Amino acid sequence: MLRRKHIAILLSQLEPIPNPKLKWESYTLDSESAATIVYIAAHEHNNIYRKKVIDLGCGSGILAIAASLFGAEWVVGVDIDKEAIKVAVKNASRVGAQVDFINGDIDCINGHFGTTLMNPPFGSWHKGADINFLKKALEISDIVYSLHKRSPSARDFLSKIIPKLGGIIDSIYEMDVVIRKTFNFHKKRYYNVKADLYRIISVNYKASNMGQS
Repeated sequence: MLRRKHIAILLSQLEPIPNPKLKWESYTLDSESAATIVYIAAHEHNNIYRKKVIDLGCGSGILAIAASLFGAEWVVGVDIDKEAIKVAVKNASRVGAQVDFINGDIDCINGHFGTTLMNPPFGSWHKGADINFLKKALEISDIVYSLHKRSPSARDFLSKIIPKLGGIIDSIYEMDVVIRKTFNFHKKRYYNVKADLYRIISVNYKASNMGQS
């Protein structure tokens, strides 16, 4: 299994999302943040190695690719943006990652996964977009790692809504995410965004584990 620093270097070689769409809040996650997210899931909680992993709203494929490099058994990446999926396929091939990419809305996904990784829309332009991702993630997986904009109001809201969706917030990791200039209204080349990475356990998964103990 590769180290976090090595994977961050590999991820830095990936192409960003081409022609990002504001309606989908398409931002490419930076390589350091992506490597850190998957490192936490892999090394602190053993939720990647030999697990079935899905990346909802995968964009350039960076989280899905990182999961493959960290030793996941099977990785799926799904995104509604056809151009993003084409680049994600190319990115995976470039670094030797094994990922099955699907072009479609997250609602097209069924089945069961051990872990969901995602950098969902923050809901800044379409209210509730992030909630749709959380709902889907908790329907199809045992453990969810989801990145959200950090603020007291966001934490308060998510702490109330996640239990209603069938999840238990296990941990919150504070992160500084770097977003490159993406849209015309961006004035600076890079922006530092305060974010929270939520580790969420499915209530059903928690109950089944307790039943086995």
